[in-house]
Amino acid sequence: MIRFTLTRLALLILGLFLASVLIFLTLHVLPGDVAQLIAGTNATAEQIARIRDQLGLTRPLPLQYLDWIGGALRGDLGTSLVTGSSVSDELRQKAQVTLPLGLLSLLIAVVIALPLGVVAAVQRHRAGGAALSIGAQAVAAVPVVWAGMMLVIVFAVTLGWLPAQGFPRSGWSDPGLALRALILPALTIGVVEGALLMRFVRSATLQALDQDYVTAAAAKGLTRTRALVRHGLPNVGLSIISVLGLQIAAIIVGAVVIEQLFSLPGIGRMLVADVQARDIPKVQGELLALTAFVLIVGFAVDLVHRLIDPRQREAS
Repeated sequence: MIRFTLTRLALLILGLFLASVLIFLTLHVLPGDVAQLIAGTNATAEQIARIRDQLGLTRPLPLQYLDWIGGALRGDLGTSLVTGSSVSDELRQKAQVTLPLGLLSLLIAVVIALPLGVVAAVQRHRAGGAALSIGAQAVAAVPVVWAGMMLVIVFAVTLGWLPAQGFPRSGWSDPGLALRALILPALTIGVVEGALLMRFVRSATLQALDQDYVTAAAAKGLTRTRALVRHGLPNVGLSIISVLGLQIAAIIVGAVVIEQLFSLPGIGRMLVADVQARDIPKVQGELLALTAFVLIVGFAVDLVHRLIDPRQREAS
């Protein structure tokens, strides 16, 4: 287990390094001049050159990268060119919206996918199972923006149960109000991702139903459903853990769109605004933070899968 952990940790560090290099180089080869943007359209060439020198843009790219990544290792992702504030501080502030949104979306997706996926597999030869499968395929194909608009029309405009946009300025000082603002965005992501996850749960459950140990348990007197619950679902759960890592990455990507739709002051909305303003230090920090989060989640999923699956330990 120690060797496995160290190997995965080395791969995590290598992945973060390669991602940081790719992010840095990609943003620095984009067309446009940050100094020109800051100086304004009426600035002289001397003023633009002075700003470029102040920002360190005249230094070689390798030295600029080393400065940036060295600060990132110390927890300093730089300073915004637009607001002059710390990128790390702004990320921590915006994460108070994005992370709860992601966790709530994941919870909704799992609550939808697990029971409905199992039922769809057990009743695959009945009308109910077929209806669930068709419904999951239909919902999974719905664009997340369209799903969000439909939920707003139903629950915010027509019924008036939930707010359509915005987040309390007081943040989480009033948890009930803050949670209420996240319900519709989380439902939008959770329902679509839950439909995708449900299809996988159904497929994994069908495979478990065909396994010899489930058939043997049924032959010993257990019903097919009890045999599945007692012997099949633990193996289905192992497969689902691996998929959840990919689901988390998909939810983070979906949050970028949903935060725009629901006017949530999260990392995704901030990232879009910073790209438009060409605030390179902030965009670098935001992309690196999101990439690190996804890679760390994958690392944690690998470790959890290894710990709870004895077959992997025995194989090693």
